[in-house]
Amino acid sequence: MSDSESVPPAGTPEAAAPPGPARRIASGYAFTGPALDLGALLWDGRCLPGAPVRVPLSVFNRHGLVAGATGTGKTKTLQLIAEQLSARGVPVFLADVKGDLSGIARPGQDDDRVRRRAGDVGQEWTPASFPAEFYALGGLGHGIPVRAAVTSFGPLLLAKALGLNRTQEQSLALIFHYADGKGLELVDLKDLRAVTAFLTSDAGRSELKTVGGLSSATAGVILRSLTAFEAQGMADFFGEPEFDTADLLRTAPDGRGVVSVLELPAVQDRPLLFSTFLMWLLADLFHDLPEVGDVDQPKLVFFFDEAHLLFDDASKAFLESVTRTVRLIRSKGVGVFFVTQTPKDVPGDVLAQLSNRIQHALRAFTPDDHKALRATVRTFPESAYDLEELLTGLGTGEAVVTVLGESGAPTPVAATRLRAPESLMGPVDTAALDEAVRRSPLHGRYAQAVDRESAYERLSAARPPQTAPSPPPRQRPRAEPSLVEQVVNSGVFRSLARSVGTQLGREITRSLFGTARRRR
Repeated sequence: MSDSESVPPAGTPEAAAPPGPARRIASGYAFTGPALDLGALLWDGRCLPGAPVRVPLSVFNRHGLVAGATGTGKTKTLQLIAEQLSARGVPVFLADVKGDLSGIARPGQDDDRVRRRAGDVGQEWTPASFPAEFYALGGLGHGIPVRAAVTSFGPLLLAKALGLNRTQEQSLALIFHYADGKGLELVDLKDLRAVTAFLTSDAGRSELKTVGGLSSATAGVILRSLTAFEAQGMADFFGEPEFDTADLLRTAPDGRGVVSVLELPAVQDRPLLFSTFLMWLLADLFHDLPEVGDVDQPKLVFFFDEAHLLFDDASKAFLESVTRTVRLIRSKGVGVFFVTQTPKDVPGDVLAQLSNRIQHALRAFTPDDHKALRATVRTFPESAYDLEELLTGLGTGEAVVTVLGESGAPTPVAATRLRAPESLMGPVDTAALDEAVRRSPLHGRYAQAVDRESAYERLSAARPPQTAPSPPPRQRPRAEPSLVEQVVNSGVFRSLARSVGTQLGREITRSLFGTARRRR
């Protein structure tokens, strides 16, 4: 199934009339409504350009999985789908871990390889560019800075980024609730560190005992984790101006969907952080979008690259929240595609919600590889192919496909040679990328970080001066209680904290992830 194999020319009787089994597979992809073209059917070692493999536009909010070994073409598949969604007026979000997707903003380059692929699949290839915005987490890298306030990020996601265990995760949720109850706004990491330090100080130790099972030792562990987190340069990701995820839903003046590319090469060594940050983006969208049910086309399609990082060592509460978010956001018109190496990287409850599957080649060099291969085969419907043999023999840019059809039933499994993207298959140079960022209408809104008064400043101001002499007792005026005194003596808060208890650690009731709705 390599590119060098001879195939019947498009339009010939052999191409137009595939053999019996292939004809039955091809009929499963003959949709009547708008659909995206993935490529052409592979059968018995031949590519059949007269048998296109397509995906209905209306099912992109039913989520999907793009999987395959390194180097099998997953990134180009994302680019191919993103181009066609944009052309249909659908905004797209791409997590660009390796820096390969910025080329979507530039026309592709015509060469022999592209022409050969286009001829194989019956594609009329034309170089094209697509409207794109480039973002970078905290401004680290080439892109508009994307930041989140600590309160908005929430305790479950932050616990995942900090690598906390379940008990520590629950305790962090109580600290968030404590700050909320006292009006101590958590904007950046130093705010959260200040509140946690107060609770472990002599002044706050008595209040610590009232906060629903939060122990001094656990609070100390959280404080040390936060300090180490900041020392690794993570503070840049948290703060203001906070990114408004509504900016991901824009269309260009010509009606095409804007492709939002989150450039992640500068933070490749912090995979846990960027995976949880992507989940924050999705959770924030869930908060703000109205229910729309089934739609003719999605409002946004979100591609979640390196998805296994999100689920590694995740707590039960976190996994439950991810599962609920994926399940419920479909009715908001948002599709989520997880991109990873094997389906087993995604928990079964999440995998069960992914209706569209594009499986690139798998390698089977070790016993563990063979076990993963067999597990992958079991996730597919019954097939006319020998999938174990097929999945190890696919070439680069080929995949096994099954999607949700217009009737709601899955399509037959189809080995597919994928089309060539029409935009540049590779990164643009950094100078051009930086210029595109500076020209963006969003640059002025997000480029400059803002550090306003929040929990850190309020707690610092509440501490009495260490060197100021105390006035004589008879001359001391009756003063308003300091913030520290208000915190320590809050009977209402003590009662609330005790009543909520450790249940808050499992999930703050404000939202799926314990995140707060942003102030618009």
